[in-house]
Amino acid sequence: MRVGLTGGIASGKSTVAELLVGLGAVLIDGDALAREVVARGTPGLAQVVEEFGEDLLTPEGDLDRSALGRIVFADEAARRRLEAITHPLIFERYAELEAAAPPDAVVVHDIPLLAEAGAERAATFDAVIVVDVPEELQVERMVRDRGWTREDAEARIAAQASREDRLAIATHVIDNSGTLDELRARVDAVFADLTQR
Repeated sequence: MRVGLTGGIASGKSTVAELLVGLGAVLIDGDALAREVVARGTPGLAQVVEEFGEDLLTPEGDLDRSALGRIVFADEAARRRLEAITHPLIFERYAELEAAAPPDAVVVHDIPLLAEAGAERAATFDAVIVVDVPEELQVERMVRDRGWTREDAEARIAAQASREDRLAIATHVIDNSGTLDELRARVDAVFADLTQR
């Protein structure tokens, strides 16, 4: 079973992914793949540098992710140019990793930008789990846990798909505005539903 997992920044998607793995799911992590496809020496990094300039390289030759973030989160056209480079590379790696999973596995694709990729992309999964919290809680968590300013947190949320867009592609919604025990119970229920299918 192929499952898409998504949620806005600071929604707790990574915690849900860990809980699903604990229940036996095979996890393919989109954030890790996004870093992998632009690692030092990759064709992806070469394309990003060609598009956005050498200033985005550290002295060691790695991508300066925060410098790139400042560009693409402030400019939607720049973000689209970046996604046109990275998304095909990421989805290619997803397919390779999925092919290596056991045939009876629940394979969870942790894709932060699944809603941004569109309903057609979401429809390629047997199920889509959206980890959902109110935007104010997202802001509160980023300020408290990551030390961001409120303005930076709000800008990052604004750069992502809206909460409504994410909920529109969901087959399962996991509310993560409560305690860890409440979250664990919700994840258990969703996993039970997926395995029964």
